[in-house]
Amino acid sequence: MSETTANRPIGAGVRIGHVHLKVADLERALDFYCGVLGFELTQRWGEDAAFISAGGYHHHIGLNTWESRGGSPPAPGSTGLYHFAILYPNRRELAEALRRLLDAGVPLQGASDHGVSEALYLRDPDGNGIELYWDRPQDEWPRSAEGGIAMSNQPIDLEALLTEAPA
Repeated sequence: MSETTANRPIGAGVRIGHVHLKVADLERALDFYCGVLGFELTQRWGEDAAFISAGGYHHHIGLNTWESRGGSPPAPGSTGLYHFAILYPNRRELAEALRRLLDAGVPLQGASDHGVSEALYLRDPDGNGIELYWDRPQDEWPRSAEGGIAMSNQPIDLEALLTEAPA
């Protein structure tokens, strides 16, 4: 790789398009992602794979059992996915996601105000880490004295967040 290429940042329009997860039980995964989180099934390949989305996109999450049917989560201390993040468009919709989790009895592993965003952390039935979050508008992001982003890790008042969820 040339020095010029190595120092050039990737284009600002690049985004992560979707995540594909290995799951042990496709029905259990669909019950969680569609039943609890509210994603919609866009396509299913028998008992082997399913594709789910929000808003009619072809898929945000792929779920498959190709290498993992009946398997167990990776052991602690092993490499792999720490978490993937699902971005909600606003605080109200994040509050609604929290309400759905509480109604389904899904425990949170954490909840943080990062200054730039507010995030809820949990695990799916296969042990995959998930972050549910919303971004504050960029003009509200905390900045250092030098003008850089100054993210933090403060607790969220979950009761206050829930007041924004629809009844």
